[in-house]
Amino acid sequence: MGKSVRVRFAPSPTGPLHIGGVRTALFNYLFAKKHNGSIVLRIEDTDRDRTVEGAEQYIIDALEWCGIGFDESPIKDGEHGPYRQSERKSIYLKHINYLLDKGAAYYAFDSAEALNNERKNHEEKGKTFIYNWHNRTKGRLVNSLVLSKEEVDKKISSGEPYVIRFKSPNEKEVLLNDIVRGEISIDSKTLDDKILFKSDGMPTYHLANVVDDHLMEISHVIRGEEWLPSLALHKLLYDAFGWELPKFAHLPLILKPTGKGKLSKRDGDKLGFPVFPLEWINNGSRSAGFKESGYLPEALINFLSFLGWNPGTEEEIFSMESLINSFSLSKVNKAGARFDTEKIKWFNQHYISNKKNSVLANFLASNHNELKSTNKDRIAHVVGLIKDRANLLTDLWPLSCYFFVAPLEYDEKGIKKAWKAESGKIMSVFSETLIGFDDSSPESLKKDFEGWIKTEKLGFGSVVMPLRLAIVGALKGADIFDIIYSIGKNETVSRIKRLKDQV
Repeated sequence: MGKSVRVRFAPSPTGPLHIGGVRTALFNYLFAKKHNGSIVLRIEDTDRDRTVEGAEQYIIDALEWCGIGFDESPIKDGEHGPYRQSERKSIYLKHINYLLDKGAAYYAFDSAEALNNERKNHEEKGKTFIYNWHNRTKGRLVNSLVLSKEEVDKKISSGEPYVIRFKSPNEKEVLLNDIVRGEISIDSKTLDDKILFKSDGMPTYHLANVVDDHLMEISHVIRGEEWLPSLALHKLLYDAFGWELPKFAHLPLILKPTGKGKLSKRDGDKLGFPVFPLEWINNGSRSAGFKESGYLPEALINFLSFLGWNPGTEEEIFSMESLINSFSLSKVNKAGARFDTEKIKWFNQHYISNKKNSVLANFLASNHNELKSTNKDRIAHVVGLIKDRANLLTDLWPLSCYFFVAPLEYDEKGIKKAWKAESGKIMSVFSETLIGFDDSSPESLKKDFEGWIKTEKLGFGSVVMPLRLAIVGALKGADIFDIIYSIGKNETVSRIKRLKDQV
């Protein structure tokens, strides 16, 4: 692998962290840990107008919940800080001046209106306007390539707005290599002269990104496919600085569950699933998070790992440790990965089913006031009876509530199906008989029950169906004898009486 592996995840705090960003962070984390390397969290907050209050902390909290840790970050200092780009302005100024002195960048004073006119003129002729070698010295554009040094200095000193553009070469083949995409060749004459720096003293993504990756000694840049068009410019910037290029890997897009295009918040809103790891609240609006929607972080991580990566085996269940051991960029796919809402629930159901009952009991108790005074061991016992049917953590209470709270309403369809003319009498006799049953275990209750219905010559369903309706409120739920054992014989009799009084 050569020099030590150092990767980075560099989100912009312009809003909540999208699930695609979590996947990028995860793949960086897995790669770093697989090679005993380091992972850096860098906050790319150079666009102050788009920076949203609370977004940086949200990103940190979300990644921590997912179990993705960092060796260096804004809250875990290292030798390559600061880790917020807004705190690195002097560094970028030094490097943009180097490019200007070298002739690899130039000042441009074109107004937004002038550039819009250029675009319209080109469109009228059926062409596309690109600010580059083709027109940067043709006279219509105002930049330091056509102005004298005195004119440039005068414009800058008078406070006239400007940008600094990269001087992209003409007629140069830019050869690129991507670990996922392979060899790529770009003709430089198709590139525009990207803006690197603005008169407000802040760099654009392109300059800050390249400078920081070099100074932070990043060995591998693992990022989303949407940044692939920037690769040629970044290669030219590395060349202009005389720096060694890191290795690049561009991850495939995460696609919406149905139709074309990448996954968006709108898709989640439309189909009823979250696209953010944690709930996001901003200006009174609330967006659902995977955590609050009832997903376990290990299920989300396992699911995300398969969006664009394949271990090459039939195995699907991977802990973070096993993902680290198995992960390889050579097994990352080029094609987009479709977000499967049913598959993530399948993963979540697996992890809930294998989670310790005591952990799930703590979750239930902390989220439902009805359980404040309930013994934790009893809650854990109940959880063990129902957790295999829970796709989400939020399913646990609907699946178990009747163990702790008597039903106040009864399913109408259940009443029509289960409550017959003789049901009232049968339930009265059963209530009297139940008190004498051995309730030392669900099995002993069942044994006495079977003996009783045999003696009374009753069908199993003619007793159990109205009994279940009385105890649960509907014809569903856990094993009837597990329920009676848990709530006790007296509570069972009380619930039977309540149903009889209402039908």
